[in-house]
Amino acid sequence: MSHLSLIASLKDLVGARHVLTSERATAPYRKGFREGQGPALAVVKPATLLQQWHILNACVDAGVIIIMQAANTGLTGGSTPTENCDRNTVIINTTRIKDIQVLPAQQQIVAFPGASLFSLEKALAPFGRVPHSVIGSSCIGASIVGGVCNNSGGALVERGPAYTELAIYAQINNDGTVSLINNLDIELGTTPEQILTNLQNRNYTQSDIKTTSKHASDRDYADWVRKTDQDTPARFNADPRRLYQASGCAGKLAVFAVRVDTFAKNELEHTFYLGTNSSSALQAVRKTLLEQATSLPVYAEYLHRDMFELADDYGRDTVLLIKNLGTNWLPKFFNIKRQLDTVCQKLPFLPKNAVDKLVYRLTKLFPSQTPQTLKQYNTQYQHQLILTVKGNAYQHTLMLLEQVQKEYLLDFFQCDEQETKAAYLLRFAAAGAAVQYAKVNHHQVEDILALDIALKRNDTDWFEKLPPSITNKLISKLYYGHFLCHVFHQDYLVKKGEDCEAVKAALLELLEQRGAEYPAEHNVGHHYHAKPALADNYRNLDPTNTLNAGIGGMSKKRDYAE
Repeated sequence: MSHLSLIASLKDLVGARHVLTSERATAPYRKGFREGQGPALAVVKPATLLQQWHILNACVDAGVIIIMQAANTGLTGGSTPTENCDRNTVIINTTRIKDIQVLPAQQQIVAFPGASLFSLEKALAPFGRVPHSVIGSSCIGASIVGGVCNNSGGALVERGPAYTELAIYAQINNDGTVSLINNLDIELGTTPEQILTNLQNRNYTQSDIKTTSKHASDRDYADWVRKTDQDTPARFNADPRRLYQASGCAGKLAVFAVRVDTFAKNELEHTFYLGTNSSSALQAVRKTLLEQATSLPVYAEYLHRDMFELADDYGRDTVLLIKNLGTNWLPKFFNIKRQLDTVCQKLPFLPKNAVDKLVYRLTKLFPSQTPQTLKQYNTQYQHQLILTVKGNAYQHTLMLLEQVQKEYLLDFFQCDEQETKAAYLLRFAAAGAAVQYAKVNHHQVEDILALDIALKRNDTDWFEKLPPSITNKLISKLYYGHFLCHVFHQDYLVKKGEDCEAVKAALLELLEQRGAEYPAEHNVGHHYHAKPALADNYRNLDPTNTLNAGIGGMSKKRDYAE
């Protein structure tokens, strides 16, 4: 099938307005949230599961590379095209297929490929239930299916990576045929048309929902993370424990729906703010809470002093937006900003990164949104921890923290409601603050190098110490993360003129020496090389290399040819 014939077929399937082909129209879908960009023959936006099936088959028949994309919020370029492929690329954007079906008893839901975590939060609120992830990715419109496909982690200590063994997906076989596999454990029929139409229309009864022993979340994680003597990380993207069909497939399967667990909302929570200048003190907090707390904390979010200061300044736009308009405006804001970026880049009289510079200058007209109590702690202590516990765990947690205080220099206080909200807003803003700093100060910054790493559970020397041969090439190194899980996000602002790839290689070599795993939760995308077990999983799922070709530094050619 010729490319013109393919585009004509796609327009017949979904209508011409939902097939984008111009460079300007496709730009927001071809460029990643933080990194990744490449060419695409077309972006096609199906409205139903059956349309998605027909589009997939048309693209396979045409011999193009296919990228399954939802919200395009990935941070490592894994949901966007890449350069230098041997075939053209078509992006199937699923954001129009956003149904969420709450199953009886509300303990599980079925999510279609475009459904967002934010929408799931709203759908579950009347039932007193919450999704797997309720901070971070949920606020920028990330999809439920995308989280499962990338074993995304999150801030909630008990939950672990997004995971399910219950899904409907299409697999492209060795011979180029496409199979639809219903492992949702809901009786929906036998043919792809029956299965997808019945699911779309919720044409099934409670008796069609099978009682199943399959997991719809990582139910073992709460015990797994407590094992602080183990020589492996608690969670990371290449963990073979959690690579199962759609889970961890990274777009190497075309997923139509996932069935996942929901969780009871905590009636009451208390938040402590901890500060120390001793990494050993925080390590003692981690070990004590994981080994002795009767109930695991809800959150334990780490912020280094430098990250705090940068987020307070360069993340102020995010904080102001959420405080005044709510999190539901964030996806709209990022989408509008992305479109403005595309337009401004074509206007030669505007400076580079004009939109980011304008937003930064506007937000500097507003005062800092961080309470003085938190700022005072940041002045005193380089290491800070935002610790939230369930209501019934308050007294025991207080006792454990006081126990640590007897041996280590540790300070803490209980946050009021305003301080709690401000602390988590600041932590959320941290993720984008370094990116904005790099764009506003592009004359001094070569690039931002972002790593997400998982340390071994028994690694007591958790705070990174870099040699001068690396620090001399950096403007700043910024640390934040999910402390009890030993998952850290480490952003490095590389000085202008330095070789970012060389710096990255040196940093990864140090991580290898420490026995750390990377990536921890953002997946390989086009940012990391897939380790052998992960690469083998991708080849088994997609033997012709049709879906998301080139991720993990693998071959971009048909059948993984060199």
